Amino acid sequence: MKNFETLVDATNDLTKRGYTANLSFGGDTIDDKSQDVHMTADDFEIDEFYRFEGQSNPSDMSIVYAINSPKYNLKGILINAYGTYADDSSSAISAKLHHHQVSDNLHGADRPTE
Repeated sequence: MKNFETLVDATNDLTKRGYTANLSFGGDTIDDKSQDVHMTADDFEIDEFYRFEGQSNPSDMSIVYAINSPKYNLKGILINAYGTYADDSSSAISAKLHHHQVSDNLHGADRPTE
């Protein structure tokens, strides 16, 4: 697992590795507005994620997710605040982003094969 000093370093590295879609939350979907793609929780996987705290304000925290979707043939970056400014959605998307699989990836554990 890589370590990055800043959120910008992480996003630059992910972009170089092909995560080029700029993803955003769209309620119960994660969207790539440039391609008019709206992914549900079943449409994507989380490959990696990195947490960052603001240097001047510890409550300024973000998570960078590297997301891929074989269904839509895209790889992209989703940036989400956590802590004080977190997206408080209770959707399946939010559940997937906070699922134990993400925590397993943080520690380098292999995903179970299906």
